[in-house]
Amino acid sequence: MSRVNLAIIGGGLVGASLALALQAGAKARGWKIVLIEPFAPGDSFQPSYDSRSSALSFGARQIYQRLGLWQEISRRAEPIKQIHVSDRGRFSTARLSAMEEGVPALGYVVENAWLGQCLWQGLDKDVISWRCPAEVTRLEPLEGGYRLTLNDETTLECDLAVLADGGRSGLREKLGIGVKNRPYNQSALIANITPSEAHNGMAFERFTDDGPMALLPLPENRCALIWTRQGMDAQRLADLDERSFLSELQGVFGYRLGTLKQVGARHLYPLSLVEAEEQVRPHLVVLGNAAHSLHPIAGQGFNLSLRDAQALADALLASEQPPGDFAVLQAYRERQRQDQNLTVGFSDQVTRLFGSKLPLLSVGRNLGLLGLDLLPPAKRWFARQAMGLGTRPDA
Repeated sequence: MSRVNLAIIGGGLVGASLALALQAGAKARGWKIVLIEPFAPGDSFQPSYDSRSSALSFGARQIYQRLGLWQEISRRAEPIKQIHVSDRGRFSTARLSAMEEGVPALGYVVENAWLGQCLWQGLDKDVISWRCPAEVTRLEPLEGGYRLTLNDETTLECDLAVLADGGRSGLREKLGIGVKNRPYNQSALIANITPSEAHNGMAFERFTDDGPMALLPLPENRCALIWTRQGMDAQRLADLDERSFLSELQGVFGYRLGTLKQVGARHLYPLSLVEAEEQVRPHLVVLGNAAHSLHPIAGQGFNLSLRDAQALADALLASEQPPGDFAVLQAYRERQRQDQNLTVGFSDQVTRLFGSKLPLLSVGRNLGLLGLDLLPPAKRWFARQAMGLGTRPDA
């Protein structure tokens, strides 16, 4: 039997970011942190045409700068210099510009494998240890903490358990934490695309009667495609041969990037808005997709989770109480409540508004895009949401 101060269950991007946000303060306090992860990180970064990627907001860049990691991450981070928003078949468009907002980029697109490599290499092994590959099969509340049973039958006790094991968390269910699940009746088709013309840091958000799509700039003049369609139609698109798929995508997206020349592996993900009904208990925090899983079209999910992780680290390190103190965890939850409500609401309403085929809503969103491009205050508000700065009056 061993005991640590914090056990982070899930060593992915959110769990590793939390560990990094904690490690300097944890070292000063003599805390020990363990990351428990079923999939071992690679020894080195291996570039791949088909690498999955994440959109990091400008606010995420600020967090990683604070942690001393941004310089390394930025080596393979493609800046989003402009965002072009349009509604297919209608005249209105809106453009957001980094120059207009006075920032070097509205956001950045980073391959997950590269981001993970940067995070894992930044971990201080004197403070943070790995149990990997390993899975937690059981969580038992104790007086003053939790006991974790791993799949090799070893046990571990901790003052604070952080559940960051993804949107389909089996441990969340075993603990009796309910979820609100609102299906979108859509699937996201994810793939990388190569256009004939340079993307020049332009991201595209395009809304159609069949579902929204996004094309985000990647290194090597690739673009990350997120195309949401109804379930059966999404599967049909995934099964098309490359030429037929590119032809159909071209017909929906148009020729703003010239001819779409190549598509990589296609992956489908059913979409729902999922929110945990509890995010904190004494000695327990639910974090990342286990706490809230959003529609990907607005690019807000990981950025919100990263802000949660930083806020949790700040709350733990600002307190004189041991990690796991319920009052400290409740204060963290209250601090993040507004950010979560605003971000979840923004993502959900944008998805539902632009996914509707109702004529009145169609006219309304067309006028809304026109107003967004003509009214500086509205445009500024929308840009701040996209940059992950919407609830920060100091930013």
